[in-house]
Formats: sequence, C-alpha cells, structure tokens
Amino acid sequence: METVSLDELDGYDNLLQSGYWGRVKESFGWTPFAFSFNDQPLLVLVRRLPFGQGIAYVPHGPVNEVEPHFFALFARNMIPSLPDYVSFIRFDLPWQISAAEERKGYLKSPFKKAPVDVQPPDTVVLSLKESEEDILAGMKKKTRYNIRLAGKKGVSVRSGSIKDLETWYDIYRETAGRDGISIHSLDYYRRVFQEGLKRKNPSVRLLLAELEGEVIAGNIVVLHGKSSTYLYGASRSVHRNCMPTYLLQWEAIRLAKQHGCESYDLYGIPPYEDEDHPMSGLYRFKTGFGGRIINRAGCWDFPVRPGAYTLYRAAEKARNFYYKRLRR
Repeated sequence: METVSLDELDGYDNLLQSGYWGRVKESFGWTPFAFSFNDQPLLVLVRRLPFGQGIAYVPHGPVNEVEPHFFALFARNMIPSLPDYVSFIRFDLPWQISAAEERKGYLKSPFKKAPVDVQPPDTVVLSLKESEEDILAGMKKKTRYNIRLAGKKGVSVRSGSIKDLETWYDIYRETAGRDGISIHSLDYYRRVFQEGLKRKNPSVRLLLAELEGEVIAGNIVVLHGKSSTYLYGASRSVHRNCMPTYLLQWEAIRLAKQHGCESYDLYGIPPYEDEDHPMSGLYRFKTGFGGRIINRAGCWDFPVRPGAYTLYRAAEKARNFYYKRLRR
C-alpha cells in the first residue's frame, strides 16, 4: 500500500474518491489519506470516535471491483498505513449488484454488513450520450409535461455563485424541516464551493429557479470528468405547483451534457417502488427522468480491533433504532 498525494486522486470520474472530496471533508473533522494499491487509487477518510476508537471510511471505493476472496487481503494491506486508534474500516462499495436483495450476503466473514449505509446505495443514472431530444423522449410523459409547465408558469433557471449560497441555504433548511432530513451547516456547503474554485475538475455549480425575481428552488450539481452528480436540492413550500424542481433537473442535465459529461447521477432513491416507503415520492420524481436504476453493495465493515468494533456496532444499531423507530 503506497501513500500518494491527494492531487493524484483528481484524475478520475469518481467524485467521492477524489482529492477534492478529501479536502472538503478535511475541513470538518476527517483526516484524508491517499493510497495506491496495485495501481488502484484510494481515498480513505479517518476520524476519531469516542472512547479511543476511530473509523477509516472509504467513500465509494475501491473504484475498481476487487474479487471478494481477495478483498480481505486488500483490507489487511491498508491497516499498517492507518492510525493505530482505527477500530474498523468501512467500505462504502460503489460496485453494482443485480438487486437490492443481494446486498445482505454480498461479502463473507470477516466483513460485516454495516448497520447503516452512509451514501445512498440505490440511485438513478442517466446516459447523456444521446441527443437532448432522445433524453427527453426517455422520460416519463408526466415528467416532460412538468418541465414544460414550469416554463409556461414563468419559472426560469439561472446559474448562481457562492454569493447566492445563503439564499439557497435558507430554502434548504425549509426543505429539511418539511422532509425531516438532517443537513450540514452553511459553512459545509460553502467549503464544497470554495474547494471547487481551486481546481478545474470538478466544477461545482449552483442552479437557481426563480419566479418573478424570487428564488424558489435550487440545486447543487458537481461536474467531474465524464460524470456529473446532483448532490443537494432545495425548494420552497410555496409555488411547488409551478414545478421548479423539474425544470432545475432538466437544466442541470443540459448543463452537464454541454460540459462533456456522459452520465448524470440523480443520487439516491429507495431500493424499489413502494407506496408505503416514506421516500416513495422521491422515487417517482427521480425515476421519471428515465435512466438506469443502479443498486450498489452499500457499506461493509472490516474489523481491525474486533472487541472495540463490537461495542461501536451495538451503539450504532441502538442510535439508528432510536432515530428511525422512536423519534418520529
């Protein structure tokens, strides 16, 4: 396992394995490490936990799939390069599986399926290799209708700058309160932009939807290599009937295509269509744009200090139960 500079990770399409992402997380309590193993780049984020423990988190890595029977060797080769307080390595695997049901038994011991996934393991990815007309034709009829409806109702989309972040963040807080989601501080999203301004790749864009001069919705989109990712979206509770979020996504898709990107990741949906799922509306919204539904393997833990990991795992399970079942 060879240590390399963070900058050497910026030449790839995987956003969460980039040196850029390592720098963003470094400002908020994580220590980034960049490695190369058999010519495979790897970003590892390390953070101290209570009671002398620590986590080594690998977001969407390794980029290239490692055969399951070699993966334990891969993990063990990392350990000497990590701080000695690390209790476990959490791999947030980007590797595609054929169905969400396969996730539970994907890896064998000593790996353990993490109690929670950090990044959403299920998503929708659009191909941007086709013409705009063909991309539109691949969408559901209702989605195309809502895109056109937003324009008819007077919604327009413009590019914002870091100066517009406070306005966007006010709307994002409103969105979080309405949907019951947790968000970072304004400083976090400001850092996402500031780090992007320091380099050509990735390019961080803020798109704002306006109605009669008022910002009513906004998306943060990252263009990285041949890929693009919709990271964060916000919308006001008023004027939702004007469908600004549909027009925002369409303009983001067009922007990514013009930038030379070949794919657009809508970043996160429930694993399958289920009307009883609390995010069923999100599933319908994102799948309405067409594309491929991708199920990934999710988070898998490799214990480094088994006793300490067992205690942390129990605490994480209890915390997850509290927030999902009791605190409603």
